[in-house]
Amino acid sequence: MKTSDFDYDLPADRIAQTPIEPRDASRLLVVHRPSGELTHRSFAAIGDYLRPGDILVANDSRVLPVRLHGRKESGGQVEVLLLTRVSDVRWEALVRGHRLRPGLVIELTAPAAPTLRAHIVAELAAGSRLIEFERPPLPELARLGEVPLPPYIHEPLRDAERYQTIYARVSGSAAAPTAGLHFTPTLIERLAAQGIGFAFITLHIGLDTFRPLRVERIADHQMHHEWAELTPAAAAAIEAHRRAGGRCVAVGTTAVRVLETASRQPGSEGSLRPFSGWTNLFLTPGAVFHTVDALITNFHLPRSTLLMLVSAFAGKPLIDRAYAAAIQQGYRFFSFGDAMLLL
Repeated sequence: MKTSDFDYDLPADRIAQTPIEPRDASRLLVVHRPSGELTHRSFAAIGDYLRPGDILVANDSRVLPVRLHGRKESGGQVEVLLLTRVSDVRWEALVRGHRLRPGLVIELTAPAAPTLRAHIVAELAAGSRLIEFERPPLPELARLGEVPLPPYIHEPLRDAERYQTIYARVSGSAAAPTAGLHFTPTLIERLAAQGIGFAFITLHIGLDTFRPLRVERIADHQMHHEWAELTPAAAAAIEAHRRAGGRCVAVGTTAVRVLETASRQPGSEGSLRPFSGWTNLFLTPGAVFHTVDALITNFHLPRSTLLMLVSAFAGKPLIDRAYAAAIQQGYRFFSFGDAMLLL
């Protein structure tokens, strides 16, 4: 298939600029895969489509404040966006500024905070840089950094916690697992009382997840790597629910990638096994899903691997029709937008 097959036109006013309050007041497009029926609801009503014995599997990764501001030692403003930790002091990063050559020294600053120095080690593929800090930056991000928002969001975020899920606890992502932003403590309590289980995976999201593909043939795309973990306890809980007849409902595409990676390990033969490590799983139409039975997801960017994943899960014709209906019905798109439930 071609990348252009996953393009679509979206009016600019459909891109959500701010989160909705309360979180579960967002809209929910329920997509019934067997029949093709589309149902328009509120996210707060999602329990109407879940059954006792189902288990929701969500990503508990927390977004790091990885947008840093500073200056070159020789003068000139620089912005650094940390992407992937290579070691305690080395990171892959996007760096904005002029003449960003290897050897350049950057001084990262914040009001009333000591300066943190770094230098560019090398230029990497797709325009990123390998940078090395004078000391580990992780302990200092809280005072030096900002939570990065996607480039299509132009409104300032009043409360940085609104770009975190309520269950985020394992720091490491450069972007939020946005399908989970719709859950509130009250909604989770109500679902638990309904007999629905909850388990967590961890996948630290990199910005490559959201970038449009730059190749026309999907088969030519080099999928990025992200660190992920499915613990033995979580794997056992998910398997127990499925053996008892419940469905595994992935909360977001990141949960799908972890679960399906864990089901594809050597010797697993499609069964779910604990997993810890890097995944570059790229799911496109025609893929077989071993563990995920249903999916909660937001609306994704054109030409993205995420749109390809949901098209693999529900079928491209049905996703095309669902997206067209969502645009026609005025749904809000992308990170702070509305949600879909693919059954």
